[in-house]
Amino acid sequence: MKLTKKKLSFLVLLLILCGVIAFLVAKGNGKGAEYKTAPVTKGDIKASVSASGTVNPVTTVLVGTQVSGTIKRIYVDFNSPVKKGQAIADIDPAAFQAQLDQARANVLAARANVAKAQATLSDSKRTLERNRQLFERDLIARGDLDTAETTFNSNEAALQASKAQVAQQEAAMRLAETNLRYTHIVSPVDGIVVSRAVDVGQTVAASFQTPTLFTIAEDLTKMQINTSVDEADIGKIRPNQAVDFMVDAYPEAMFKGRVDQVRIAPITVQNVVTYDVIIKVDNTDLRLKPGMTANVSIVTTERDGVLRVPNGALRFRPAGSEGSFQRSPQTDGRRTGQPASGVWTQDGKRLKRIGIVPGISDGVFTEVVSGELREGQIIVVESNLKNNSRPMGTGSPQGMPRFMR
Repeated sequence: MKLTKKKLSFLVLLLILCGVIAFLVAKGNGKGAEYKTAPVTKGDIKASVSASGTVNPVTTVLVGTQVSGTIKRIYVDFNSPVKKGQAIADIDPAAFQAQLDQARANVLAARANVAKAQATLSDSKRTLERNRQLFERDLIARGDLDTAETTFNSNEAALQASKAQVAQQEAAMRLAETNLRYTHIVSPVDGIVVSRAVDVGQTVAASFQTPTLFTIAEDLTKMQINTSVDEADIGKIRPNQAVDFMVDAYPEAMFKGRVDQVRIAPITVQNVVTYDVIIKVDNTDLRLKPGMTANVSIVTTERDGVLRVPNGALRFRPAGSEGSFQRSPQTDGRRTGQPASGVWTQDGKRLKRIGIVPGISDGVFTEVVSGELREGQIIVVESNLKNNSRPMGTGSPQGMPRFMR
């Protein structure tokens, strides 16, 4: 039977399509054995915990005022070095000087009242003694003697009250002197003025809380970093652990520090629990400034000169091998006798698995605690074909959506 022209064209197209499919399959099979490899090396590994924090002075003093008034003079500015006891500002003392003068006058009046009470007491004492002598001679009545005694006792009490008034007025005078002294604001420590919050002529009110006028950092050569570490990592942090950190101001520089304190007070923000870790830093060159953001790496464990493999080698799985090797440590040890972790090497065109016991990891390399690996041995890191590392026959590829029927 003769083929029509239309059927002949269809057969030709079908043969071409089959040839293209066969070519692609052959090409894919040719690349199936191509893998990226890397050697097993020896080197140093540091397991670390990453966090971020703020650089702060170890001691920061907020200098305020206990009295209200108008700023009359300012003797320092930003970045000014100061010594303990050095004057840094004055509040207008006129009102406080007047209060002190009034308190001194009250003290003088109270002392004059004491002298007056003493004179009255002396007079009543003489009267009492004279009445006693007259009573003994039966020249006056008993009531006159009792009146003299009562007057003496009253005057004696009045003298004590006058002395108490003197003590009260003297205390008020000392308070006025203290308030006057508070108008002269001095630095409580040696340090550097980090910030100034007032200007000359500004009125400050200390009625309910002490206003902050200056912030003084005691010693900028010694700084600390206040970091927040997640609760999942806080168990690895210990005092005196080494710390590496960087700041945005010096992107090429790596700074060193030490963990000084792990605070046990939890901080919960949106159900995320963190803990403060204080890191002490030497800042002799004064490059670090208060308030800088530090990206911190706390070294929890360190190994020197150990056998190590790239982390990609531990993640690599040949196509169709997941069901055989991706088990828990308990399952592998009980059923197969092989370690749960392993790497793959090329044995000709085939892949061979070598079980290892991994140690610490720095995110790039993982320590090999035990296993049959040796330094310089070539291991597979990944496949050049992306679908070669997926399990076969497990449904749709990873990352592809499943459609409802």
